[in-house]
This record gives sequence, C-alpha cells and structure tokens, in this order.
Amino acid sequence: MSYLIVDAHQDLAWNMLTFGRDYTLSVEEIRQREVSHPYIRQNNGDTVLSWQAYQQGRVAIIFATLFAAPLRAKMGAWDTQVYSTPAQARELYLRQMDAYQQLFDRHPDKFRPIPDRQSLDTFLKNWNQPDTAHPLGRPSGIVTLMEGAEAIGQMDELAEWWERGVRIIGPAWMGTRFCGGTREPGPLTREGRQLLDAMADFGFTLDLSHMAWEAARQALDCYEGPLIASHSNPLKMVKHGESNRFLPDDIVDGIIERDGVIGIVPFNRFLIQDWKNSDPRAACSLDMVAAHIDYICQRAGDALHVGLGTDFDGGFGLQHIPPELDTIADLQKLAPLLAARGYSETDIAAIFGENWLTHLRRTLPA
Repeated sequence: MSYLIVDAHQDLAWNMLTFGRDYTLSVEEIRQREVSHPYIRQNNGDTVLSWQAYQQGRVAIIFATLFAAPLRAKMGAWDTQVYSTPAQARELYLRQMDAYQQLFDRHPDKFRPIPDRQSLDTFLKNWNQPDTAHPLGRPSGIVTLMEGAEAIGQMDELAEWWERGVRIIGPAWMGTRFCGGTREPGPLTREGRQLLDAMADFGFTLDLSHMAWEAARQALDCYEGPLIASHSNPLKMVKHGESNRFLPDDIVDGIIERDGVIGIVPFNRFLIQDWKNSDPRAACSLDMVAAHIDYICQRAGDALHVGLGTDFDGGFGLQHIPPELDTIADLQKLAPLLAARGYSETDIAAIFGENWLTHLRRTLPA
C-alpha cells in the first residue's frame, strides 16, 4: 500500500533560479544535465525531486518556499539568491513568486497553487479519482511558504504577500531584524512582535523552524494564530545536539499543545549531527527517520502532530540522505518501518500527509 504524501518544505524556486533546475523533467534527466556543471553537485548534491518522482511517490502537495540568504551567508559566486537589504530580499522573493506562477501557467497539468480551502478540496477530489482518470499523471499542489521574513519591509506589505498566495511565514533563517535564527541566537525584537501580531490578523501560519529557541518560546506564548515547525527534528534524538535546527522537548511539547505539526527532515546531518559530507551515506538509515517520527508521537501520545518536511534540494541532495532513498518517491519505504513499530495504516496515513491536510483545512481561507 502507498500513502498520499504532503511535504512541508522544498526550496523549489531557489533551485530553479540558482541552478536552472527544471522539475518537469525526470530526476535522471536533471542529474544528467548537471553532469557538465559540477559546481551544482559540489554545492547542492544530485537532485532527488521531479514531478515524475512526485507521481511515483504519491507526493500530492508541497509547501514550496520563497528563500534567499543574507549576503553574509553567500556560499560562492554561483549563489545568486542573496540580499543585504529588505528591498533586495523583496525583489528576490517576488522573482521566486513569479517563477512559481510561470510553472502554474506553463504546466497546469503538473503544478497548481493551493491558496484556499476551496482549491484544496477541488484538488483533493481530483487527486483521489481512479488512475484511469489520470492517464498522464496527477498535478502536484503548491502551498507557498516564506522562509525568512526580511522581504517584509513594512507590516502593511503582508496584505500583498497574502494576496499573492503566501500562507506560511517563518520569521528567521539566520538571524533577522525580527528574531534570532540559526547560528545567530536572540529573542523576538519589537519588530518581531509587530510582525507576529500582523500575521495573526491575516491568519498566516507561523513556522518556528530556524527561529532561535528563545524566540520560538516567546512565539509559543504570544502568537495567536496557527503554528508549525515545517522542517525540524527533535533535539533529544541526536548526539551532541546544540543547533537550533533541532527542537528541545519544551518547544516540541508547545507545538503539540498548540495543535501544530512538526515536519521531520531525512537529512543525514539531522539524524547524526556530527555526520560529514565525507562520511558514508550508510552511517544513517531510513529507520532513523522513523525513530525521529516515533519520538514526536511518543511525546504527543498520538500520531497527529508529526509529518514530513524533507527540505530536499535545500542545500543537500542524494549524497546526503539515507541510502534507502534515491528520489522522494522512496519515502514510501518508511511505511513498513513505521508498521514494524506498531503504527496502524491510519497512523501512517496521518504521518505521511493527513496531518498536514488537517492543518490546511483548518487554516487556509475559505
């Protein structure tokens, strides 16, 4: 049996604009095209994503990001998606929004936006039709997630981003003027609290991933809207865990208490924190991913607050994930591993996608 998958974090636009990746091609075609561009493999690894792979793995919906790094984090001359001011971040994010719109316009049979509950219901009704109704395959749905909020210059700009279809915002990647972030700790700033208040008024989902722990704890206390962690693993499951890319138990518990969902990342460095790119892939396993999922379920007492947030192609690729995975379609191999841990088909369906669908049904506008 295969399950419908919702993946809560993929940097598709960043890859399309940085490396020219065409996700309408197969994984094999994309990898072959990039053989003559070794810097892509060196800096991002071989892709594990494509529309064809989504079809094979029943990946129905993706939370696709708007992402660019601050100039201080620029990784090389190839890294074109960097900014030094909010205005520059805005320009980059608008360009990425345009990239998604072009994808929808040129390939409506493959990719469709999901900005509201009506489009979600229509999409799922179409997706759940028999295979005979989709001889050429099913479209994949896109929910837009802003990762790092520096593109928001003034709070009144949230109206424009909402109108353009952004439904989830993570205030931080590294530190921003709103709060501390990865490798740059710090609390919510005055502007950060203003941002959260304005986001709640619209109904944006707050993404705690990448927020410094101090800021995330404050957000759990003060944010009145829905919240998630789109791509974060539990701190207790990694040795030598210190990075805020992992969630300590009190933040895990806070997300569960707020009826949020945590997306688990099948990245070797998120399974063994001191794993290095030079280490063999086999040092990790897909069963470790199952163990991270199980940890969240044990703390929650149910299987309703965890999902998948792969971050695939987000700075790592084939060379950096468990060896059982060749493309995203292989996430279906998690099912028997979860079943062996005692999870029912209903539980597994929830983990693979239903928990994220429940969140979307509850939070998307009518």
